[in-house]
Amino acid sequence: MKVLPKLKVWQWLLVFLVAAWLIDWVIQRPDSRTRELNAAIAAEGSEALKNYPYPFHVLRVEDGKAVMGTPRSREVSVGKAISIIYPDVNVLDTNDAAFIHAQKELAGLQFEAKDIVLRQAGIKTVVWEIDRRWLGSHGVDVPKD
Repeated sequence: MKVLPKLKVWQWLLVFLVAAWLIDWVIQRPDSRTRELNAAIAAEGSEALKNYPYPFHVLRVEDGKAVMGTPRSREVSVGKAISIIYPDVNVLDTNDAAFIHAQKELAGLQFEAKDIVLRQAGIKTVVWEIDRRWLGSHGVDVPKD
């Protein structure tokens, strides 16, 4: 009696990779409250927020506290974040008009996303957490605390 079909090595590798991807997806999949808050950002956000290269989003919710992702922090400067979001902006010249505009835009859209989340029922506060996954996908390794 055959239980498993005879597969070639590459087929087993493919099955393993798909299974690993599914397990990773299930583990990292946001809970329903997080999904609701992210849907609110998508529905209520301005066109500028919706089209911004960094997707402001809620990572998780803990007792009325929404933890939101951000591309900047003590570990990653605003200049580094802007260089990823807008590669053509000269981030070495902090007096450059394009840099100043990009910095204000980032701060304003971050505030807009926070404001949307704070208007949702049950959310008392928002805290920011560096978005290691997004930064990592753009080649920035952020050390863990």
